Amino acid sequence: MRPTLRLLIVAATLCAAAPATASDTQYWQTLNVGVALPDNFKVSNETVLRSSDVKGFYEIENNFMVGKKVNKFVTLWLGYTFDPQYSHGNFTRREHRFRQQVNFDSFAAAGKVKFSGRLRLEERWREGLAGTGWRLRPQVKAALPIAGKVMLTLSNELFIDLNNSSFQTVDGLERMRNAVFVTVPVTKKVSIDFGYLNQHGFVPNGRDTSDNVLTAGLSASF
Repeated sequence: MRPTLRLLIVAATLCAAAPATASDTQYWQTLNVGVALPDNFKVSNETVLRSSDVKGFYEIENNFMVGKKVNKFVTLWLGYTFDPQYSHGNFTRREHRFRQQVNFDSFAAAGKVKFSGRLRLEERWREGLAGTGWRLRPQVKAALPIAGKVMLTLSNELFIDLNNSSFQTVDGLERMRNAVFVTVPVTKKVSIDFGYLNQHGFVPNGRDTSDNVLTAGLSASF
């Protein structure tokens, strides 16, 4: 079976299976800007707006990161996340995160399919709540050109809690995100993407959650 067909079958399975266990429908919009600097340094800023049927508008997540490309495949990143949270548009609390991250770009290939990965460590603080939450977020992606420079991408990301705090109470695997999306170049430096993401939450001694998310993004690289 050709790699293109395999990826399309997996994508269709993800989209078809999720609604049976869905607990919420969400809508995420992303703006990502990256700038290349001398000596293989780069900076990026990602802003994510999130809303849902259950919670209304509930989050603005802004991630600023500085990276250093150390070789063809590996980039090291440090960053800070400012994350005000809301309930139906009403402010509730702010979260702050410090990030350390290693990206592995196109580290393997199978035909036209290219694989990349990321390992992210986060320290999290919430204003008004005690403690620091330590969390690991490994991610793997498979990308395939489907028409010229239009790309189909599948990704899997795990959220693994490394400790407990007043707001981080799950031991180990807390969440999993599976996504499928299409990226379309608009110009040489600008692209748009749209797709579907399923966010599965593991709830100790309770019923797991499974959110269906429609995603749209605009990315620019300079």
